[in-house]
Amino acid sequence: MNEELQFILDSTKEQMQSAVTHLEHELSNIRAGKASPIMLKSVTVDYYGASTPLSQVANINTLDAHTLTVQPWEKSLINEIEKGIRNANLGFNPMNNGESVIINVPILTEERRRDLSKQAKNQAEYAKVSIRNDRKEANTELKKIDISEDLLENSEIDIQELTDKFIKIIDDHYAIKEKEIMKV
Repeated sequence: MNEELQFILDSTKEQMQSAVTHLEHELSNIRAGKASPIMLKSVTVDYYGASTPLSQVANINTLDAHTLTVQPWEKSLINEIEKGIRNANLGFNPMNNGESVIINVPILTEERRRDLSKQAKNQAEYAKVSIRNDRKEANTELKKIDISEDLLENSEIDIQELTDKFIKIIDDHYAIKEKEIMKV
């Protein structure tokens, strides 16, 4: 097989996999009912003048299905941690007991579940658009290289099969996340 052709196929597959990886990351940020330390991933704390991720200044644990605890490595950071959690606009109301910060994660309402499901669907749609753009780009690149008509057609079929495979992976990820979100 032509080296240029193989490069196009490999790089297209890599780009499509990257879109799926990005989707997985985005879906992991969507809360699905029970408390998880990942929920606080976006929180930053003012640590001696520098904006620092919460996970670098404290231990984050799950006490039960609806409670997170944040144990700072320095007790002087408790107020900064509370402020950082509030500023992250996650909808949490942190409380401190002098030793750690406690966050009660509210149970999701039906309306909020539907909103989160829509958000997950939007992320899946963005990933599908990215996959289709990768297909279009690959087909454009194929037409630029010097190969026979048969090889060009077969390569376009290969790229379409790759596209279909990755679209199915995205649909599967979305279906799993939706089930997780809608589970009461």
